[in-house]
Amino acid sequence: MARIKIDLPAKFSFSTNIPIRITDINFGGHVGNDTILSIIHEARAKFFTHCGYTELDFGGVGTIMSDVAIEYKNQIYYGDEVFASVTVGEITKVAFDLFYKLEKRSVDNKRYTVALAKTWMVCYDYDQKKVVVIPEAAIKKITSL
Repeated sequence: MARIKIDLPAKFSFSTNIPIRITDINFGGHVGNDTILSIIHEARAKFFTHCGYTELDFGGVGTIMSDVAIEYKNQIYYGDEVFASVTVGEITKVAFDLFYKLEKRSVDNKRYTVALAKTWMVCYDYDQKKVVVIPEAAIKKITSL
């Protein structure tokens, strides 16, 4: 099986800081792989909030993550703060890519990458239980940052 390789866009439209809690640490003494997915989720929620949306009200429709790819680059420890950047990639009638770059600061205060990720977000009507078209206003908002 081929390894996952995420080609990031050159520019990110949103960023936020996410502190690492003691509950994020696994038996190996570092952030667990499951926590990286949770950090990505937190970054996405903050991105949506920044745009005036939530995952359940994305311009009048919900969103659902249908796939995720994560590249782990470096370890994260308790007390670290993750600098999470998010941007939009490909957009179709019903779904869109979100790219994530997670970084932390080194001892000399430079940022270095700890993980890269990509999620495919599908617009979904939770009441009717079906995929729906992305609202045009939502497309304009997330691509204008």
